[in-house]
Parts: sequence; structure tokens; C-alpha cells
Amino acid sequence: MTEFLTPAAGASLRAEGLNVAVGARNVLTQVDVTFAAGRVSALCGPNGCGKSTLLRTLGGLLKPVSGRVWLDDTPLDSLRARERARRIALLAQTPGMPFGMTVAELVACGRYSHTGMGGRLGERDNLAIERALHLMELDTLCTRDVTALSGGERQRAFIAMALAQEGNVLLLDEPTTYLDVRHRIDILARIRELNRETGMTVVWVLHDLNQAAAFSDAMLLMRDGKLVFSGTPDETMDPDRLMAVFATPMQRIDFQGLPMCLPVLGGQVGRRDVCEPVEVGGASVSNVSKVPDGPNGGRHGG
Repeated sequence: MTEFLTPAAGASLRAEGLNVAVGARNVLTQVDVTFAAGRVSALCGPNGCGKSTLLRTLGGLLKPVSGRVWLDDTPLDSLRARERARRIALLAQTPGMPFGMTVAELVACGRYSHTGMGGRLGERDNLAIERALHLMELDTLCTRDVTALSGGERQRAFIAMALAQEGNVLLLDEPTTYLDVRHRIDILARIRELNRETGMTVVWVLHDLNQAAAFSDAMLLMRDGKLVFSGTPDETMDPDRLMAVFATPMQRIDFQGLPMCLPVLGGQVGRRDVCEPVEVGGASVSNVSKVPDGPNGGRHGG
């Protein structure tokens, strides 16, 4: 895959004391977390727990009521929007529908931070667009209108746009939405390999815990606007810990060296309390475990 990639060293993202409100509702409460450069981290948790809000705040789209986000040693709010977009690529959960635009034109939007609005695409820009289209298997759909695509094809086009941005950090909110099983696994594996070859930092929101465990170095669990646990996939995929967060009994199965958890059918229960969060290793985690000291390495060969 190397010939289709442009290396982009990763950068660390750090949130300190984040409190974020959307309208009158407080969504994130005192979140402290560090995403180390070059690692793949999965944000997991029930609907409405604040995962998307945290991702949008890390990407600079939401301004916290208090607290700060740092990109390496630089405060994120000190960067101009164009410079921030060169360093961080963010694919939101529900991107707007572009009308009257081909797939190639949509992916080219990822180069605006390099060319400016209406700027001319150079050789490097065209190469980045071509590589992103190829990586997402969209070579034959370049001239297709985006509105004529299936949901899965459109999702791959938006991911390609984010990849064409060539940022040091890639933030993806539910990137496997609308994708069939083959494309879901294939795209996660391709992004994981991209991370390995370029060192790009990846933070993604995933609802499928087993896929998060297979393709991530670390998993972070959220509940009620707080980060309640952070650890390796093996540490995170603990049935009691997951039941405390998702209010659903789980059964763990280890398959080919990968930890997997399946819900116990008919076993939904009322939510249990988790331990009070404590500060360990720069992240807010449950006091039943600890943050891993170093990269765990990808758990899936891709």
C-alpha cells in the first residue's frame, strides 16, 4: 500500500479540564485525556454519552466552556482555521450532502486547507486526491454525482476527502456507518495500515466494540459526559466493566488472540454504577484499572 500514501507524522492531542455545553445542556464534564502521537484510539459508549461532542471539540469545531485542547505543545485555539485543518482532519457523524458535485470534486475539498477556497490544485494536491480515491476503492466512481451514490459509497467518499487532507491527526465519527460487512472491515484495516505506515494519529468513534478492539491500540469508555475508563482492548473488554457502562450483560470470547464480547440475549439490566473516575497517566479512568504505559500495537493484522 505504500506507493499510494504520503507519509505524515502523527501529533499528540491533549484535553485538559474540558467542560462543553451544547445549548443549555452540559455535555462534557471535566474531561482530561491524552491521545499519544501515532496511536489508534477508539471512543466507545452508549448513545448520547458525549463521544461526538468530544471528537468535535478535539477537532476545534466546538469551543469548550472551560478547559483547553493542545495539539502537541500548541494550544488548538491559537491556530488559525486553515492551519488547524492542515494538521487535523475531522469527519463528522452526519456531514452535509453536497449537491451538484462529483466524487472527485468532493474529495478535492480535502485540499482546501492547502490551496485555499477556489485555489488551484497542484501536482501534489492531485496526487493526494488520487491516492485517497484509490484507498477507498472509488477510482471508477470519480465522475459520479455524490447524490447518486449509495449510502456506503457516499461514506467512503467522505472518508477519502478526510484522507486527502493529509493531516497529522485523523478524527472519524462512526466511519463505518452505512457500510456492508466487507467494506466495514476493509476500511478499518486500511486506515489501521495507513496509521502504521505513516505514523498518523487516529481517534475514531466506533459502536462495534469487537471492531474497536481488533483495530485499535487503546479503547476509551464514556458515560454521561465523562471518561470513565481507558486501557488496552484486552483490559477494556471485561464483561463487568462493559455492563457498568452499557447496562447490558456481556460474555467474553477470545478468538484467534482477539478479545470479543457478545451481549447476553434477553439480559438487559438497569444501569450499574461504575467506580468514581480518578486521574491516572493523564486520562480520566476508572480506578479498577490503569492506562497502559506504552503502545499496545494493533491487534489486527489488517
